[in-house]
Amino acid sequence: MTDSCPLPPCSILLLAGGRGQRMGGQDKGLLQWRGQPLIAHLHAVVRPLGDDLIISCNRNAERYAAYADRLVQDDDSEFPGPLAGIRAGLRVARQPWLLILPCDAPQLDTALLQAMRARAAEQPDKPLLIRRGSQWEPLFCLLPLSLADSIEQAWQAGERSPRRLLLQLGAQAFECAEDDPRLANLNTPELLAASAAGTRP
Repeated sequence: MTDSCPLPPCSILLLAGGRGQRMGGQDKGLLQWRGQPLIAHLHAVVRPLGDDLIISCNRNAERYAAYADRLVQDDDSEFPGPLAGIRAGLRVARQPWLLILPCDAPQLDTALLQAMRARAAEQPDKPLLIRRGSQWEPLFCLLPLSLADSIEQAWQAGERSPRRLLLQLGAQAFECAEDDPRLANLNTPELLAASAAGTRP
């Protein structure tokens, strides 16, 4: 990056508020992977990127608190989906951008996240979403806080799909290879075990 286009300051939101249905109801972010909870791996990657690290969790707050500057939870106890966690993060974020990541992607690296920030700076009023081939990845994204009101209005109108909503808001694509291992979601016991062992499920 040049000095004329610095990386935009960002708050960071790690999404760990789901039911964990594919994990038999376990709290995904606290499952062990290579000797540490999944959330610890994400924390190690994102902690150097900013001083406003938020975790969206709906249980086990005392354990997640060690990895966050603040915690948020859904305003609905029925686990309404990731857009609820995104709304909660937007309400408390202190920086102009919010970097959003799922808790079950422990192979993310700094280079990818910094490249996303650099691309986001080119269109500061648009969401930035990772896209792999034709597949959008709405939970790997950067949102300008200026969109918070539009996102809240869409929620109140009944929208629950992050992908659909962010595309409606003019999302720009950050292209990645379809098989980029950094984006692997370890969201089943089989994927988690195979990745920890360095094998394919």
